[in-house]
Amino acid sequence: MVRFFSIALASALTAGSLATVASPSVRAQGSLFTAAPVEETRFILVAAPIGKGESAQLNIYEQRSSKRPCYAVSGSSPAVVDPLLATFDFTGICNRYIDGNGYSLRIGADDLGTRYRLSVVKTGSDVELLAVPTRDPSQPTLLIARAGGPGSDFLQLVMEPGWSLRRRQYGKKTLGHLYVYRESWPGADAEPAPAAAEPPTPANP
Repeated sequence: MVRFFSIALASALTAGSLATVASPSVRAQGSLFTAAPVEETRFILVAAPIGKGESAQLNIYEQRSSKRPCYAVSGSSPAVVDPLLATFDFTGICNRYIDGNGYSLRIGADDLGTRYRLSVVKTGSDVELLAVPTRDPSQPTLLIARAGGPGSDFLQLVMEPGWSLRRRQYGKKTLGHLYVYRESWPGADAEPAPAAAEPPTPANP
C-alpha cells in the first residue's frame, strides 16, 4: 500500500511539473476550490493604518445585514473610511477579513496564496494594494487597487479594472475565505498585434 501511494504521488508530481499557467512562468497550482461571485456592494477594501500610520495593511469589511452600518465613507481621492464595526459586537452583522487567513490572491483557476502576498504600499503620492511574489522575485508584482491619494487614516482602496472579489467554494459549499480575483494575468488577454500587410503581387507583364 505504501509503495503504491509513493508511485502514485511521484506520477502526480511529474505530471504537475509539466503544467504551466498562461502567465509569466508561474507554475499552475491546481485548486480543490472554486471561486464564487459575491455581491460586491456589500464589501469594501481598506488600507488600515498600523501604529502611527506610517504603514498599513489590507482589511476587507463585509456588510452582512442592514441592522446597523459596519463602516462609513467620506471624501474622495482618497476616501476616508470610519470602521464603525470596531465600536460594537458585529456578530451576524459584519465580517472583517484582516490577514491571509481571510483573503488571498487567485487568478483564473489557480490559488496563489502561497506564492503571492497582498501588501499595502505607500508611495508618497498614493496608497496601493500590490500582489508581491514571495517565492520567486523574478515574477511580476501586480497592482490591484489604489486609494487615489496619500494619507494615514483608514482609506478606501478602489480596484483596478479586471479585479474583483470572489468567495472560496468547495463543491457546493461556500466558505468564509475571500479571493482577490482576476480571470487572467494582466496582459494575457491583450489582443495580438495585427500582422504586417503583405506587399501587393506585381502584375505579370
